Amino acid sequence: MPKTSVLVVIPTLNESLHIQQVLATLLADRDALDLSIVVVDGGSDDGTQALVEQMSRQHREVRLMHNPRRIQSSGINLAVRRYGREADVLIRCDAHAIYPEGYCRRLVETLERTGADSVVVPMDSFGKAPFQKAVAWVSNSPVGTGGSAHRGGHRSGFVDHGHHAAFRMQMFRACGGYDDSFTHNEDAELDCRQRALGARIYLDSEIRLGYHPRDELSSLFSQYFKYGAGRSRTVRRHPTSLRLRQLAVPGHLVLSVIALLTLPWSPWLLIWPAVYLSVLGGFAVLLCARHRDFCALWSSVAALVMHTAWALGFFVGLINHRERVWMRDMAVPLRLQVATGAES
Repeated sequence: MPKTSVLVVIPTLNESLHIQQVLATLLADRDALDLSIVVVDGGSDDGTQALVEQMSRQHREVRLMHNPRRIQSSGINLAVRRYGREADVLIRCDAHAIYPEGYCRRLVETLERTGADSVVVPMDSFGKAPFQKAVAWVSNSPVGTGGSAHRGGHRSGFVDHGHHAAFRMQMFRACGGYDDSFTHNEDAELDCRQRALGARIYLDSEIRLGYHPRDELSSLFSQYFKYGAGRSRTVRRHPTSLRLRQLAVPGHLVLSVIALLTLPWSPWLLIWPAVYLSVLGGFAVLLCARHRDFCALWSSVAALVMHTAWALGFFVGLINHRERVWMRDMAVPLRLQVATGAES
């Protein structure tokens, strides 16, 4: 029986600390699959490209490709256009994640077993530095994720969205690939288009990857601000994707600001932000007891930053980006580049 042809795409930007380990883990599946790995680099200046080139000389399955726009969604589309013609399956990987043994093989097996068009996986966060530990513990909890199945979930099944892992190449192309005007939330936006075209998305809770979250307040704020801005675009383009938990965070920020602005006239409104801060404080104490680590006290700060940044990004996204509702007949397939430079 011929091996399944798999194209693995890894967007990178300054990932010299992790890229070799990621490639080594993925290459372990080359005996089970017809594997091709493309690293699309956005202009790293920390030696990432040299490390990938070194790996490519040792392993014919590895290629390095330049990503001039430096956006992950754009890089993945570029790799598919150039190298996706013969592939049956597309697997998206992140250089700063920790992948289990047999990751690619298991994803292909799940696609075949379930008949799904896409497989998503849960992501468990891990930290090393004190603040990073706190961010990880928040990220693995409903306080940080709103109960998203792909963040710490342990139940497999068909879902609306999840952390992207594998696609049937035919469906990825039929959807048009990622919208590379999105720097964040491009995965959820693509899942909306997949479902509109009849695709089924399966969450395999047995295939779990690890993730190291941000370890600084400023970078955490920036990350969640961009998440919020991206989500504001997605819910306007795909209104049926809106969930109550996504309204709760910006709604909370509005109520808190109103409480502060009307303090001289309605001091009782301070009950809302006071209860919120008390919940975060109690959650931090609970985590501290659970993990027996005083680093968990940072979790209240981490949660506050994550919620506030996400909500601010959501509102700024509403102001800065116009969107129209996406309809099924608007789908434009992703075209492939051929050797002559033309497309088909």
